[in-house]
Amino acid sequence: MAHCSDSEEQSDGGAEKPNKNQKKKRGKHVSFPPDEQIVSGFAEHRDDGRKVDSCLTLTEVMVAYQQSCSRHQVQPRAHILQQLQQGVCVGGGVKCLDLKGERLDHRSCEALEVVLKSLHFDFINLQAAQLEENGASSLLDMILYYESTTHLDISDNSSMGTLCWRALAHLIKQPNSLDQICGIDLDARAARAQATRPHVYHIFLLLVVGALKSNKALRELHLTNNLLNSYQDALQLGDLLRYNTTLQTLELSSNAVADAGLEELCDGLRWQTAGVKVLLLRNNQITAGGMVHLAKALPVLKVLQVLDLGENLLGDEGIQVIREPLMMNCSVLQLGLAQANITCEGAVALAEFLAESRQIQGLDLRQNQLKVGGLMALCLALRINRSLSSLDLDHIPPQEQDVFLTETQTRLQSEITRRCLDNASRSHLAPDPSETLPAEADGPA
Repeated sequence: MAHCSDSEEQSDGGAEKPNKNQKKKRGKHVSFPPDEQIVSGFAEHRDDGRKVDSCLTLTEVMVAYQQSCSRHQVQPRAHILQQLQQGVCVGGGVKCLDLKGERLDHRSCEALEVVLKSLHFDFINLQAAQLEENGASSLLDMILYYESTTHLDISDNSSMGTLCWRALAHLIKQPNSLDQICGIDLDARAARAQATRPHVYHIFLLLVVGALKSNKALRELHLTNNLLNSYQDALQLGDLLRYNTTLQTLELSSNAVADAGLEELCDGLRWQTAGVKVLLLRNNQITAGGMVHLAKALPVLKVLQVLDLGENLLGDEGIQVIREPLMMNCSVLQLGLAQANITCEGAVALAEFLAESRQIQGLDLRQNQLKVGGLMALCLALRINRSLSSLDLDHIPPQEQDVFLTETQTRLQSEITRRCLDNASRSHLAPDPSETLPAEADGPA
């Protein structure tokens, strides 16, 4: 702390008299303790406060919250009190603080500080909490300072403005304070709603992406249904993938990434040597043209395990483009191609991939036009494949006109289900590959 004294009015009997050669100064002077005392004093104060607060029982936290609400002149939320009453506290930690749908104005957010500083939550859900500008920024600052959660959902809050998005960027950017943050759900439409000019929205996304480049703790980023485009937005996300190596899940479903945006993402994915394992691109206006960019990236991807391209117009042509690159890839375990405009021709191409693959575990082909020819190809591939344990098909396949073909469809689907179950059972009973020879682990073809 800084110490102030008046050299004219106060004097210390033991104080040294000023040198007569020195000019006499009037007014106050400020003296500081050594630097190490300032730093250690602050750290000890903060740590001691956290230690004391973490020793509070849930009942004490509930009482403290009610008192805080009284000071801020707001009604205690019954839903919050109920969660504190029914929660299980282990070492100052609680599983969840669910505030979904609660209307949290500025004073309600301020009243929550005593809860956020006393307990650590695995998940804080603020979805659709009608967060206002000042309240949201204050709440994020509290979560940052007290390190209150490991997973945060702030989606569907349309009133969040510039202050809130800056606070969010600051929250993500602080590496020391965010060692425990692993997931954030965002709704960037809120930023777009606040933007008075089209390019202003992209500044908000730039703030978040720029912060994530230096963040070494975040594991999940969900940006579903945010009107992300194939130009500025995809460019920023592709740049993120080039620099961030700790993000494991990137959810971009129901946007407009399109083929051009997929090119940017693929350019970034090539730099991912230990990062993104789950990439969800369902319903993004991607066509067979976009598969050309994916085909270049697939052979070099080493960590991507889940890829969802469902509800895109890939068609048989798109599947043909990525058939060989999928064979060369050794990391993808789950592939989503539901409602991707695939017919029997595309199913044959996928069957060729399945016959060669030794690692694919799940394939989703629902809501495609797979008739007898496609089902027969998949069934033959599963007589060779030993890894696929889940092949999702429509329970009621596209109807064939001939009765014999309809019966054949039913028989083929039954065999596909049985062979997938056999693979699943075999994988559960198989010995640890590290304890067996490679030939034994692979099994007969």
